[in-house]
Amino acid sequence: MYFRNMEQATDIRPVKMYSREVVALEKGKLPPQAVDFEEAVLGAMMIDKKGIDEVIDILQPDAFYKEAHKYIFEAIDQLFVGNQPIDLLTVSGQLRKNSKLDFVGGDAYLVSLTQKISSSAHIEFHSRIILQKFIQRSLIRISNEIISDAYDETTDVFDLLDKAEARLYEVTQGNIKKSSETAQSLVAQAKKRIEEISTKEGLSGLPTGFHKLDELTSGWQPSDLIIIAARPGMGKTAFVLSMARNIAIDAGAGVAVFSLEMSSVQLITRLISSETGLSSEKLRTGKLEKHEWEQLNVKVKDLERAPLYIDDTPSLSIFDLRAKARRLASQHGIKLIVVDYLQLMTAGGSQKGGGNREQEISTISRNLKALAKELDIPVIALSQLSRAVETRGTSKRPLLSDLRESGAIEQDADIVSFIYRPEYYKIEEWDDEERSPTAGQAEFIVAKHRNGGLDNIRLKFLGMFGKFDNLEDDASSFDGTFSSSLNEEGGYGNTSFTNNLPSARDVFGSSGNDDDVPF
Repeated sequence: MYFRNMEQATDIRPVKMYSREVVALEKGKLPPQAVDFEEAVLGAMMIDKKGIDEVIDILQPDAFYKEAHKYIFEAIDQLFVGNQPIDLLTVSGQLRKNSKLDFVGGDAYLVSLTQKISSSAHIEFHSRIILQKFIQRSLIRISNEIISDAYDETTDVFDLLDKAEARLYEVTQGNIKKSSETAQSLVAQAKKRIEEISTKEGLSGLPTGFHKLDELTSGWQPSDLIIIAARPGMGKTAFVLSMARNIAIDAGAGVAVFSLEMSSVQLITRLISSETGLSSEKLRTGKLEKHEWEQLNVKVKDLERAPLYIDDTPSLSIFDLRAKARRLASQHGIKLIVVDYLQLMTAGGSQKGGGNREQEISTISRNLKALAKELDIPVIALSQLSRAVETRGTSKRPLLSDLRESGAIEQDADIVSFIYRPEYYKIEEWDDEERSPTAGQAEFIVAKHRNGGLDNIRLKFLGMFGKFDNLEDDASSFDGTFSSSLNEEGGYGNTSFTNNLPSARDVFGSSGNDDDVPF
């Protein structure tokens, strides 16, 4: 019986082994590739300059599957950056200079590439197929890295999730494994940006709507971390809401507000108040007159259409914020992130339960700066100040040393600014030569500016509406008198024609105790 089973086993074994070999070959996997399209694109780039212009910004050397094709494209790109003519001879010369001509197959291979194509027609379509295959290969590589990290028991799960999302986000942005760049490439990019700014009317950055501040900063610049700090009651939230309104409505740029202190409905109610001119108290109680309801419905139209996104998740971790910010940037193209406020955030991940609060704040500020660089948009973080401001006997104007809980905030930030309202401390006059009244005014202090000057900028503060505005636009200076020949001598004599008009009570009727003027 034993020998019979052995014979059966030996009889069957060769068949089984052969079967497995066939299955293995059929199920064998090759990385996604399009070598024939790579040959077509490279050939077209060497015979038609128009083809180069169409694909040079789409592809990069790593997008090519075949190693030889990477070096050929690299040589073409070097010639393009150096404003050199691109053809068989120049590409061959550049490859020889790079010591790669023999590796790619010599001049014979370059000639064969140009013979496979007759024109650069459809070159953009072909290049996008190459890019798709590159993205597929990148996803496979990143997935394998994530799987490997997930099996590592020492890896923190929050860090792993953050890295996984960051890697996948890099794929969607086309920044896969972005390596160091040469000075030549960076100078070319800088010159291009300067040229764009020179032809562009207005500011190089994102306009805040506050004229003097925009003159100082040229608008909020991409990749900058801006800290706006103040003591409670100074109007930090009111300031960023006024600014977010200006950017979203007037400039039409997407703004994401992460509010850890107030609910999203409370924030939007504040915005409605500043937009409609109706006091927060009236909106909170809902006691509006008929004309005020009409005013509300008409004036919120722009706010409804504004690209403004508010997230009021409490105790938001820096990991969650980065994940949400990436999605907003990818889906809605936001141009500004506002965090209200920094001290209410948690570090999350490996920082949970470990380290002191100062280290946690350092981690948060460092990650906010990294997020600004990654998304290439300005990030504004509000911050509390220490009580040292209140204990000063003379001026209550904040200093850099008043930043609460961490000196890292000052180091990481590109701009550190403060909001100061002397009126809050019952100081009735500004401490300058003019000794002008402080009522309804605030000072925006730029205490650190990595790429510009420092200044103290006066703004108008409308506490009733929770709104900041330009001081020169003060509507309170309006006295109801228009310059006209009718008001001058010789128009209607010395008597104003308005004396003969009926009173407001006769026109609108009695309004009881409501003294508000219809809009």
